[in-house]
Amino acid sequence: MNMTFRIRTSLMASSIAALAMMYSAAADARVDGDTITLGAAVSLSGKYSTNGKHTKNGYNFAVKRINDMGGVKVGGKSYKLKIKYYDDESNSGRAAQLAERLIKQDGIKYMLGPYSSGLTKAIAPVTEENKIPMVEANGASRSLFTKGYKYLFAVLSAANQYLEVAIDLAVEKNGGKPVKIAMAFEQDAFSQDVRLGIVDAAKRTG
Repeated sequence: MNMTFRIRTSLMASSIAALAMMYSAAADARVDGDTITLGAAVSLSGKYSTNGKHTKNGYNFAVKRINDMGGVKVGGKSYKLKIKYYDDESNSGRAAQLAERLIKQDGIKYMLGPYSSGLTKAIAPVTEENKIPMVEANGASRSLFTKGYKYLFAVLSAANQYLEVAIDLAVEKNGGKPVKIAMAFEQDAFSQDVRLGIVDAAKRTG
């Protein structure tokens, strides 16, 4: 198992754990018998399919672990967790539609985030409008955290913080003197946020 997969699995597990804590204080979840259903639109096809499948595997791993440990307690009663999935096809419009479907047709009260900042941006307005908490571990674009969302919860750092420590370490290894850096990034929001974080760190360190 490689390091990237272990990190992603850990983040997915953190998302499930965060929702489990929310459930312990709420009584209006989608419940079928002794099972609470979470909702997730993830990329099982399209350009994000590999990472989308990793996301799904991480969620499933966390749910199995929680269920094996007895589930979550709501109002003194133990419930098992399960997840209703839809394939967002790596498409923002489709992701928003499926979030709407999960909430309004399937009765989902708690959502797990998709893969990528772009798809998280597409779903967040839907969950916010419907006052449905969404815990996510794959949307790190800084703009997600500057819109005042009250129902979006992340278990990862913002993208602009990803490589700040690398600049600090490079300066430290260079005896505290400024270092020259070269950058090449895609034009998507996430990549540009990472770039801006590096630029800010470079200015700060001289």
